[in-house]
Order: sequence, then C-alpha cells, then structure tokens
Amino acid sequence: MSDNLMEVRDLVKHFPISQGVVFQRQVGAVHAVDGVSLDVRRGETLGLVGETGCGKSTTARLMTRLLDPTSGTIAFDGQDVTRAKGHDLKVLRRSVQMIFQDPYSSLNPRKTVGSVIAEPFAIHGMLEGKGERKQRVQELMDRVGLNPEHYNRYPHEFSGGQRQRIGVARAIALEPKMIVADEPVSALDVSIQAQILNLLRELQRDMGLTLVFIAHDLSVVRHMCDRVAVMYLGNVVELADSDALYERPSHPYTGALLSAVPVADVHLAKTKKRQILQGDVPSPSNPPSACRFHTRCPKFVAGHCDVETPQLTEKGPGDLAACHYPLTRSELAGDAIPTAAPPPP
Repeated sequence: MSDNLMEVRDLVKHFPISQGVVFQRQVGAVHAVDGVSLDVRRGETLGLVGETGCGKSTTARLMTRLLDPTSGTIAFDGQDVTRAKGHDLKVLRRSVQMIFQDPYSSLNPRKTVGSVIAEPFAIHGMLEGKGERKQRVQELMDRVGLNPEHYNRYPHEFSGGQRQRIGVARAIALEPKMIVADEPVSALDVSIQAQILNLLRELQRDMGLTLVFIAHDLSVVRHMCDRVAVMYLGNVVELADSDALYERPSHPYTGALLSAVPVADVHLAKTKKRQILQGDVPSPSNPPSACRFHTRCPKFVAGHCDVETPQLTEKGPGDLAACHYPLTRSELAGDAIPTAAPPPP
C-alpha cells in the first residue's frame, strides 16, 4: 500500500471569460489553478496557505471533484479519479468529504438538522430504516458536541460554531478516508475556533482521517498541520514540513507571509524583520511569464526569473521550493516565527 492517499499531478483549472450577449465567444480565461502537483499522505494534515485568490479553494474543489479539472490527474488510493463518473464518482465522494467555509450558507435552511446530517445516507442508499437513521444521526450529533435532542431544529436556531459542528457531523457521517476543510474556522469567533480545531484533531485521531486544511491564519496552520503547501497565483511555490517551513522558509513569498505574522512578545517583535512586498497580485487572467512571483520578488533577476520557470526542487531537509534564488540564512534572520520566547533582558 502506498504512503500517499491522494496524488495530484499537473492539475489545471481555467475558467473561460466570455464576451457578448447573444453570441458569446471566449476572449480569455482565468488561470485559477495552473499546474499544481502534490501528494497527500495517509493520516497526515496537509495545509494549503496563500493570499485570497491564489487558488486554494479551487484546488480543494478539484480534489473532491466538485469541479472538473481542465487538465491534469488526480489519483485517490491508487485509482485515477480525474474523469470518474457515475458509480466511480459516487465511491470517491463517499471516501472524500468536504467541510465548507461558511456555516451559514452551507446548510439548507429549509431542512432540519437531522435531515441535513442524514442526507449522505439517503444519497448512498444506507440505513434505510427511519428509526435506524435517526439513531445514527443523533450519535453523530453527540460525537461533535451537539445535543441529540435538537434533531428536529433548523439551522437558524443554532450559533455559528454549532452550525459548523453540523457541517463536521455531515462530513464524517459516511466515515470517509479524507476530509478537505476549506477555511473551517475563518467565519467563527476566536473563542470558538479552538473548539472546532480541537474537534477536528480528535476526530482525526479516533477515525484515522487524512486532512487537507485550508486557512489564512498561519499560526493555526502551524498548530494543525504536518506539512504545508504555499500557493501563489495558481501555483505551489513551496511544500515543506511544518517546522522546516516556519523556521527556515526557502521561497521569498513564504518569507514575506511569515514576516507578516504578528508576535505577541514585545522583545521578539523588536527583532522581527518585515518583508514588504511591492505592487499588487497580478491578474489570474493574465499571469506573468515564467516565475509568477517575479513581478513582486525582492530577489528578481531579469533574463532568468521572467524567462525560465522554476520547478519544485529540494532546498533543504523536508523543503521543496520553486525558486531560482532561495532565501539565505542571513536573509532569514528574525523572519521566522519563533518557537519560544527569549528570556527577558
């Protein structure tokens, strides 16, 4: 059995841009995902991070086959599911579930919580008996920290954190092998976020789940993830073990992201350097040539970075980066998120 549960190779998703009212013609395309390759290992938590619009959520929807890829391949548990349809796609959907970002819009307001959580059983023809299905749904509600007696309530009667627990219960109903969590705590209060994160880790431990965790908060990603993939404008620019990434990032974009993370300790804050990126993120409908980051990169070399596309290659132990000129130790001084506060002076 392979160590990899899912293998993604050269995944591409372009959304066409059309012009005209009656006779529409394609005049361009949004390069949402443009050549993503990564592996998801069994039992791990893989983080996906990057700025808004970098392609994280689109990648998640491609991995769960909620979107069909333009090109590339997705292999799940050794089987190519890139073009799966009918029964094969149904089998994949049973093994790969998703937790959505917005706990308000991801639940049908016209259905009771019991119906929402029981829907996977109806779709897959499981637990046909009404009493048996109700019992199973109440067990799931109890498992995620909800009162089973609230089975007949509607989503609007629950708080945001409770609604996200409903989404988690629905995701684990079919006992999947992998869950893709698309920013599952970004819409919640800080006090509730820790509860949902601890619930996910507990479920992962008890059920042997593999998680793909998408988030903006880099501190949360470090807490949750074993490995982290950093995305920029539809590409993976760095893929590394969590500790390696946070302590010695190789890609200049990763270094800039980490330098923006606030530090609570006043002594560390004084020694921490900020890397301010110049300019705006280019349009995904007209991305830069070669290295997508070269228009904002402080280490840009004309005639190289804008001509030759860098490949993901090993820059250090457990660290792959797509960069011709990775960060040096002197450039990293004071940039990484510290693991412990120094003693007071």
